[in-house]
Amino acid sequence: MKKYIDTGKKDTRSGFGDALTELGRKNKEVVVFCADLIGSIKMGDFAKENPERFFQAGIAEANMVGAAAGTTIGGKIPFIGTFAAFATGRVYDQIRQSVAYSNKNVKIAASHAGLTLGEDGATHQILEDIGLMKMLPNMTVINPCDYNQTKAATLASAKHFGPVYLRFGRPKVANFTPENQEFKIGEAVLLNEGNDVSIFATGHLVWEAIQAGEILEKQGISVEIINIHTIKPIDKKAILESAKKTGAVVVAEEHMQNGGLGESIASILSRNNPTPLELIAVNDTFGESGTPEELMKKYGLDAEHIVAACTKVLTRKNK
Repeated sequence: MKKYIDTGKKDTRSGFGDALTELGRKNKEVVVFCADLIGSIKMGDFAKENPERFFQAGIAEANMVGAAAGTTIGGKIPFIGTFAAFATGRVYDQIRQSVAYSNKNVKIAASHAGLTLGEDGATHQILEDIGLMKMLPNMTVINPCDYNQTKAATLASAKHFGPVYLRFGRPKVANFTPENQEFKIGEAVLLNEGNDVSIFATGHLVWEAIQAGEILEKQGISVEIINIHTIKPIDKKAILESAKKTGAVVVAEEHMQNGGLGESIASILSRNNPTPLELIAVNDTFGESGTPEELMKKYGLDAEHIVAACTKVLTRKNK
């Protein structure tokens, strides 16, 4: 099992903010819109350095989406930022019509996603956003796993033409991927080679998958771990090659089972190479208030539950 070192816990939203500041200095076409959450989305440095390219939309997310779409006509690259619950659920119609349908070059920066939002509770812990966004034609959906990868993903999003949904979170989590890495949209990252079971993980669950892999290795189980940072376009080739090699699959994500990464992978496997599969995701329920650690454990999104899912899928594989 390849060893990964946490170089110091950081929040992924800061990876976005630092990349945005860098973009502000390097690319004069980048403009930023914020829905009254400058501090939460880490847009403060960009706003301070580029006041003429920063627009405070206030708590008017629908207007923000429309205004951002309009700036693309003049060649600008707008990043719009708010909480994931508002960036998708509140303005789905505007994103569908003004951004996706017309293939506008808008980058939707969605922070505070998933259960790890913690104490803010169910109203803000959106768990269906990936499903909403991946169903939209023209939309690219990215869910990076740590600070370094979020920074790299943000820089890559600016270079990519077309709508992008970029999902990140509030809590400080393990920062273990390489600094200054090259981020390739749509290309999965093989973290560990194995032969017995494949774990496809995304976002905060990638680190949990690594921890699970270390536990399983001590039990004599060889685990292949793949970071699916891009939900759409998904790396079909990497998924099929790994599933064919191991013959057993676990998918881990901080999202609802319905409409998430697991359903995308299940669809690919069922049509190309039917494979026993287990899902680590929230099962058709809303969240609640609690610490991120408490909620991840209660809803079965931690390393312990990934280990159990791998054990279960291996029994199905060996029947």
